[in-house]
Formats: sequence, C-alpha cells, structure tokens
Amino acid sequence: MAPFRRIKTVIVTLIVILLVLAIATAAGFVWYVKQALQPVPESSEPKNISIPPGMSPLSIAQELERQGLIRSARAFTYYLKYVQQGSKFQAGEYELLPGMTNDAIIDTFNKGLIVKEQGIKLTIPEGYTVKQIADKVHQQFGIDPAIFMQKEQQDNGFTAQVFNKVTNHDKLRSRLEGYLFPETYEWSKDIKVEDMLNNMMLELDRKLEQLPDNWQQKLADRGQSFHEMLTIASLIEREAVLDEERPLVSGVIHNRLRKNMELQIDATVQYLFDKPKDRLFEKDLQMDSPYNTYLHKGLPPGPIASPSLSSIKAALYPADNSYLYYVTKKDGTKAHYFGETFDQHQKNIAVSKKNESMLKK
Repeated sequence: MAPFRRIKTVIVTLIVILLVLAIATAAGFVWYVKQALQPVPESSEPKNISIPPGMSPLSIAQELERQGLIRSARAFTYYLKYVQQGSKFQAGEYELLPGMTNDAIIDTFNKGLIVKEQGIKLTIPEGYTVKQIADKVHQQFGIDPAIFMQKEQQDNGFTAQVFNKVTNHDKLRSRLEGYLFPETYEWSKDIKVEDMLNNMMLELDRKLEQLPDNWQQKLADRGQSFHEMLTIASLIEREAVLDEERPLVSGVIHNRLRKNMELQIDATVQYLFDKPKDRLFEKDLQMDSPYNTYLHKGLPPGPIASPSLSSIKAALYPADNSYLYYVTKKDGTKAHYFGETFDQHQKNIAVSKKNESMLKK
C-alpha cells in the first residue's frame, strides 16, 4: 500500500503544481493583456493613419502599434474579438492622438471620423470675367488658363440649372461669361475644371433661390430672357460701385433700351481688351465689335462679367425714373450724377471735371 500512497501523493502534487502553474500563467496573461491594452503615454502631437478599403483589423492594429498609438497589436486584436468590433471600421485618413483609449480608437474608426482634407480657397471677386477667373485658377491650382477657357466652352456635363439658360450665340466671347457666381470656394487640389465650373454655376442656382418669388414673372412680363437679364446685371456690376446706385443705373439701361438708344457703356468696350485701360479714347469707342454699345444698339451678345446678387436684383427691379444719362462724380465717393436730358448730362460732366481738378490740387 505504501508505494500506492506515494504514487497518489506524487500525482496530487503534480496536479496541484499544474493548477498553480495554470493559474499563474492565466494571471500573467491577464496582467499582460491588461497592461498591453493600457493607453500609451499622452501626447499633443497627432499621428496620421491611413486605412485603405479592405484593410484587415490585424493590419490596422499593426499600423497602430507601428505609429505608437497602442502598446500591442496582438492584444488589440484580441480585444476587438472580445468586444466583437472591427468589422465596421471605415476607410479613410485619420488623425489620432497618443493616449487615446482603445474604445475611443474603435469609436473613431466605426464613425469614420476622418480628417477633412485641407482644401485650396479660391475667391472670385464680383465683376470678374471668365478670363480673369481662369488666371486666378492658374495662380491657386496651377491649371493652364487655356484649358480652363476650353472647358468653359463645352456644352454638356454640367448639372446646374442655370446652364440650361446659356445661349449658343455665335458671337459670345466666353460661353459661361456671367454664369460663374463670384464667391469664395474651397476645393481639393485635384479638382477637375468641369467640377469648378459646375460648382460656380450651382452657386448661382442657390443665389437665385434668394430672389423674390415673382422674379421670373417679372422677366416674362418684360419679354426678357434670363440671359438678357444676366447681361444687364453684368453691365450694372461693371458700372456701379455703390449698392444704392445699382437700381438707378439699371433704370438708365432699361430706359435707353425702351427708347432704342445706344447704351454707350464704357465697360462694354473695356471688355474687348485683355487688360482694362485707364482711359478710353475715341478710337477705342470705334472698335468694331458686337459688344461695343457705342456702335450697336441694344444689349451686347452676353454678359461681360460675373455679377453680384445685388446687381442681379437691380437688373430685375430697376428704379422707376426717367434718367437716360449718368457720369461719375470724380469726387472720391465713386458715386454718379444722373440726368434726364443731354443738356443736364453736359452740366453734370462739367461738374464732374471740376471735382476732378479740385482733387488734384
């Protein structure tokens, strides 16, 4: 019996030892996992991590460990299986701070809280021409102005509603002149020219929604097309600086159109030059072009610039007056004198010249 007791004692001892070792191993593993799942030391320096589509949770964990955002890829992977996470991680570019908890990292990936790509801002001033916009795009995005000008001549691929109003007049210098709304835009550096053009026209769509409900009926009652209205708005934009004068200038334009008078607007002649002149001479006013409103009655073939919403409103709702003439005051205010007759206009010109001479003293 003694040998049997000794064998039994040995077996019990081995079992106890194995149990102790198992418990110690389990405790050690739990301690290891607990330590491995602790956040790394905090830091204010963010780390960028990219998750392409189809990337496995294990590969993501390995990238997190490589970037110093977690202590152990293996422990993080075990934790994902334990909490049944990892299948809903969204692809994208992320910016994570060292010190984030595992749950915070998981939540960030699940919600797709990606870093917004820093876009390039492009500001189109009111009254800019398509050519000036093309040059500005070249400065900001490095796109050849010739390519921009070529794309704005295409007749498809745009979703903006106003694009349906664009005319096919064969004498237009730029097909989308006036239809690219002046605004500040922010786009990715690799945006296509077609998308730029479409976005600027979509912005015009949104601005038109701010107009009174009867604006289209106003055009119909006047027998005027949208393109003609936008042309008038562009003339106003180039002629009037002060918002309060825009309806007055609009009134002059509408009055002269009704009387079948030449509009004689300097801005339509300036439009013929690549760069505006400081002063127009008589020979400039004789340039043979359908845009020259000194030689041709009625409106030019199309807009000569991108008008602001204020100019569009003025074109739709001109002031009710009998003015047929206006001239800049040249007194530093950028305002105008308005006249109903040519004699009154001549007197206003004389006052304007006197103001100019006074400023030079």
